[in-house]
Amino acid sequence: MRRRLSLVSAIVLSVVVAGLAVAAGWLGVITLQNKDEADQKAKAIQSARQMGVNLMSLNVDTAQRDLDRIVAGTTGDLKNKLASQSKAFMDQVTKAKAKSTVSDVEAALVSIDDDSAEVMVSLTGTVTNDKVKNGTPQAYRYQMDLTRVDDRWLVSGLEVVP
Repeated sequence: MRRRLSLVSAIVLSVVVAGLAVAAGWLGVITLQNKDEADQKAKAIQSARQMGVNLMSLNVDTAQRDLDRIVAGTTGDLKNKLASQSKAFMDQVTKAKAKSTVSDVEAALVSIDDDSAEVMVSLTGTVTNDKVKNGTPQAYRYQMDLTRVDDRWLVSGLEVVP
């Protein structure tokens, strides 16, 4: 009778241990998925925030480098459009001797899935040029569509929002 009770106890204990192992593994997988999701959200927000900074950090002395930085953060049709308009952009910045600075940058995630995200970015930009020596800070808001390319979030759509 004792042997039978020991055998039943051993079987019950084995089932409990196996159940705990399965539960711990499942919780580990869920935790990793949640961490990856949080990481992707943070990366998408940071990419959009950086694009907002790049868009408003222009200087006639570094215009080509500034434009290259903007184009490098884009993908798809937006990248092609910016690349095709780069000469006109460079001419305009050079002619106006424009400089801009940015402050008070905020970004918020609107939506995200595995390979796309929408982020709103607000910032304050100050533009100066030959005609406007002391620029006035102005608020800007952008809606950015992002696409996940490998492990990077790149801007695939950009709209100025009133």
